[in-house]
Amino acid sequence: MALQEGDSAPDFTLPRDGGGEVSLTSLRGRKVVLYAYPKDNTPACTEEAIAFNRLRKEFADSGTDLIGVSPDSARRHDNFKRKHGLDFPLLADEAQALASAYGIWVEKSMYGRKYMGIERSTFLIDTEGRLVRIWRKVKVEGHAEEVLAATRAL
Repeated sequence: MALQEGDSAPDFTLPRDGGGEVSLTSLRGRKVVLYAYPKDNTPACTEEAIAFNRLRKEFADSGTDLIGVSPDSARRHDNFKRKHGLDFPLLADEAQALASAYGIWVEKSMYGRKYMGIERSTFLIDTEGRLVRIWRKVKVEGHAEEVLAATRAL
């Protein structure tokens, strides 16, 4: 069954860029924007990361932690962050544990070829660990601004 708004957000503990780990439990008491994207250094994923990064101060001012996650390794995330000047954590979900728990590890199709991958999605989690907004099959343009507005309304 797919996660619904109002459900408890599944906990996770994943490696992050720069070393160490991040768990949802450790962020309790703060709002969290968890955005999932398919792959570092691809056009839409880069555009989305840059858009969120541009608004990172506004997210912080609204009491919200911003976190990106993809199946890429922490080492790839290090390079991606350095290349684009990103200043928020990127989590490595190489075993797709988070993606599976959040229902975003899905069958995709490109040029008639089917494969498994991340469905671009964003989750807004409140201070108690509940999913208050879910965006699935995200279109990048204007998305970061829409998510920011939702954090301010929470």
